[in-house]
Amino acid sequence: MLSRRETILSSLKAATALGLAASSPLGTLLAGNAAAQAASPVAGLPYGAAVRDGPLDQEADYRAALVRHCSQIVGEGGLKWYDLRPTREQFVYTAPDKHMAFATAHGMTLRGHTLVWYGAMPDWTKSIASASEAERLLVGHIEAVMGRYRGRIKSWDVVNEAIPDDPASRSDIRPSIWQQRLGESHIALALRTAARVDPGAQLVINEYDIEFVGARFRRKREAFLRLIRDLKLRNVPLHAVGLQGHLRGELAIDKEGLSAFIAECRAMGLAVLVTELDVIDDKLPGPPEVRDILVASRVYDFLDAIRVAAPLDSILTWGITDKHTWVPIYFKRTDGFINRPLPLDAAYQPKPMMQVIAHFLRDRR
Repeated sequence: MLSRRETILSSLKAATALGLAASSPLGTLLAGNAAAQAASPVAGLPYGAAVRDGPLDQEADYRAALVRHCSQIVGEGGLKWYDLRPTREQFVYTAPDKHMAFATAHGMTLRGHTLVWYGAMPDWTKSIASASEAERLLVGHIEAVMGRYRGRIKSWDVVNEAIPDDPASRSDIRPSIWQQRLGESHIALALRTAARVDPGAQLVINEYDIEFVGARFRRKREAFLRLIRDLKLRNVPLHAVGLQGHLRGELAIDKEGLSAFIAECRAMGLAVLVTELDVIDDKLPGPPEVRDILVASRVYDFLDAIRVAAPLDSILTWGITDKHTWVPIYFKRTDGFINRPLPLDAAYQPKPMMQVIAHFLRDRR
């Protein structure tokens, strides 16, 4: 069994292989007045985080971290169909109203997530039997939910994760009740309805897994771009592309491919948002002091590839602290170390990932 020293040395070699020499851009960033940078909040910059209801209600440190670092928040839940629509007739706005009140009280904005998604659907939606019924329910849902927050939620993930994990073709759309009953037209229907209900809102189509090296990720990126082009060609209202950024620590960023994708989106007049950033670190080396550098490296490569082609309008992470994250639910480490996917550790101390985020937001162009 490797000693701790041997493990750290091995991990540092891996870090060097990723280009983290002191002379590299990230090495220079982390070396330059690191203590001061790590201690500085991101407040005042367009940074935000997804919030979880339990900690928001019960933990003062959690609320304080959000207030200190964030200018915007988004609910991990609350606006998804499963949360809002326990029955056909019933809308439950308890969670999003609470998120809105917290954001308003602290000078933040609240993002809307999400109006159309294949996941988190209540069981009763399985009984939607026809195209006319599906259209009526989808349009009515958007009218009710966006109408409630008209003028207050200024950016919406209208359509979330429309592309399959490995598209069979560029025209492949992920299965859902909406795709089954309405076909791809449900996407334009949702966007047109959203624009009608709140003409001032930023309408976003949100996706993941388009940023890595590899044929599967290239195919997904191409299918996503095909959908975006088609929507724009048909004058469907669409203002921004959301890149979730659930990065996988062991997978390299396809910098050239991602930059080219972003450049095409910008050429179509679309803003580019980072909406759910974190780093899935279950396959990275264990020691936290090394893993944090590797996580920061992935985030740096991702944000740098975007910035080459477009301004970084905002960055949201999917959570703010390693104490509260979805990652160990599906990607728990097997070595006894806790997952560290987010900008603050479990004690709410900033990590190198936060330095990287602050750097890109301060230097955005």
